[in-house]
Amino acid sequence: MATLFSTHSSSQNILITFTIIFLTSSLLPSSSGITETDQRRPFKKIYAFGDSFTDTGNTGSLTGPNGFVHVSNPPYGTTFFHHPTNRYSDGRLVIDFVAQSLSLPFLPPYRNRKANRTYGVNFAVAGSTVINHAFFVKNNLSLDITPESIQTQMMWFDKYLESEGCKDPESDQCKEAFDDALFWVGEIGVNDYAYTLGSTVSGDTIRKLAINSFTEFLQGLLKKGAKYVVVEALPTTGCLPLAMTLAPSDDRDDIGCVKSVNNQSNAHNLVLQSKVSDLRQQFPQAIIVYADYWNAYRTVMQSPEKYGFKESFKACCGTGEPYNFEVFNTCGNPSVTACSNPAQYINWDGVHLTEAMYKVVANMFIDGNLCNPPFKTLLERKLRQP
Repeated sequence: MATLFSTHSSSQNILITFTIIFLTSSLLPSSSGITETDQRRPFKKIYAFGDSFTDTGNTGSLTGPNGFVHVSNPPYGTTFFHHPTNRYSDGRLVIDFVAQSLSLPFLPPYRNRKANRTYGVNFAVAGSTVINHAFFVKNNLSLDITPESIQTQMMWFDKYLESEGCKDPESDQCKEAFDDALFWVGEIGVNDYAYTLGSTVSGDTIRKLAINSFTEFLQGLLKKGAKYVVVEALPTTGCLPLAMTLAPSDDRDDIGCVKSVNNQSNAHNLVLQSKVSDLRQQFPQAIIVYADYWNAYRTVMQSPEKYGFKESFKACCGTGEPYNFEVFNTCGNPSVTACSNPAQYINWDGVHLTEAMYKVVANMFIDGNLCNPPFKTLLERKLRQP
């Protein structure tokens, strides 16, 4: 019996390893029909949350964050889709590459009620905050035109579950919604700090409120039944042309980015990692992966040529010196042009990244060592489930 068990276990491990290698190395085109790949998908659907780094169309030119009011115009979407899709990039985002690596179609935005939701939904909203929007209104910081927060996304998720017939956690409908689902929580919190720039609200206050709100959000997902969760950290936001333009020239770190802003993001991430560790103890039945966006971005900034980038700081689509970015004249405006080679740029429009950069980051998460535990560990655990 021992020999038979060992042989079976070894064969199972080989099969799981082969399946993981296949899944994480193939970036398949979007498909809405059921194909033979359904049989080897570890997940049947993905639910995504976050802000503009993850939003696949919940906002447009008239509903997105103030300052980026041309996302429905060319040249957005020019690289892959060849037309604007209300993604804040020239092409695909990290979540798009994640979906493709899992042999799943691109996630439809929640606000597109006519879309096929068989394989999941994207609830991320550009301009979204972690702290409830009422806080910013109360402190007279509501210049941004995006009122949605992470709480809004949770309410949308609840409405989605109701529409799927998921009311009793033990029901077949709820098991269908949760058992084979990956929850991808994109980076969110950058806007909370950005909206308070120049105000009397301290960064420490924002960090405390944002982390508490975000922890409650994650607890909410886990209590509902989420078993496989990926949580992205904040990126090195001090490397964005927006931050570089607004900060004094003597506020720089070892990679040439805005030191104070990167320190703020790093401090936020340290607390976030601690909270994620606590949640693992509270919900041992779930696997919660911390995706280190901060070090992913920093790694590229340290050796951009290694990843095919020739321009680290300038935006591809924009105008003005020295970073090809002007706060009140952004990408999509008829007077603004885009570079001819976005794949050589890290930044797309001054705040958001190029498809090329999102692909590099996605690969670091999926195949690299910047997830804790590794993303492959999450896949292994899922594939071992009966």
